[in-house]
Amino acid sequence: MSAILERLRGGLVASCQPIDDGPMDDPHIVAAMARAAVAGGAVGLRIEGIDNLRAVRPVVDVPIIGIVKSDLPDTPVRITVRVHEALELAEAGADIIAYDATNRPRPDPRESVLAAIIGAGRLAMADGSTLEDGQIALAGGATILGTTMSGYTAATDRLNAGPDFGLIRAYRDLGAFVMAEGRINTPELARQAIAEGADAVTVGSALTRLEQVTGWFVDAVRSAR
Repeated sequence: MSAILERLRGGLVASCQPIDDGPMDDPHIVAAMARAAVAGGAVGLRIEGIDNLRAVRPVVDVPIIGIVKSDLPDTPVRITVRVHEALELAEAGADIIAYDATNRPRPDPRESVLAAIIGAGRLAMADGSTLEDGQIALAGGATILGTTMSGYTAATDRLNAGPDFGLIRAYRDLGAFVMAEGRINTPELARQAIAEGADAVTVGSALTRLEQVTGWFVDAVRSAR
C-alpha cells in the first residue's frame, strides 16, 4: 500500500470525469482520456463509475482512485454514498476508493463506507470539507485526506472561489497523506498546493471537461467585445 502512495507523492492526478450525458461521456472515450493524461505525465487517475473504471483499468498502470457519483433524493452526498458502491469499485480494480467524508445525512453512514473500503483491502481517500472531517476519517482508518468537498457544503460554501490552502495545511499537520483537490484550474494553483503541503494534486475540469474549458475562453472573448 505504501508503494501506491509513493507513486502518487509529488505528482498530478488527472480526474477523468466527463460531463454527464455529454458527448465525451462514454467509457471508451474516458479510457482514451486516461491514457492521454498518463502520457502527459499524470501519476494517477480519478475515475467515476464502474463501467468507466472497467474500461480504464486494463489500459493504464498508474494507481486509480475510484468513485461512484449518485444523485439521491434524500441526501446531498454524491461521492461513493453506499457500501455496495465501494465494494463494486474494489471489484472493478480501483487501488484507492474515495468517499464523501463530510458530516451530512446519507443512506449508509460514512463510517460504514470507510470500513467497507478497508475491508476490501483498498486504500481509503476521505473527501473532506473541514478539519473535523479529516480527524474522524483518520481515526477510522483512512489513508488519504482530500480537500475535495471544501466549498461544496453548507458549512463551507462561503469560502473563497479558489482552493482551500488552509485546509491543505491543516490536513498536513494531522500527518496524513494530503490530496489537494477542488478548484485547482491553473498550473500555478497546482504548484502552490504542493508548496502549501499537499502530497499530490488532483485536477479535473481544467484537464478533462472540454465543454467547461471552452466556456472559459468563450466568456473571456465575449467580455472583451
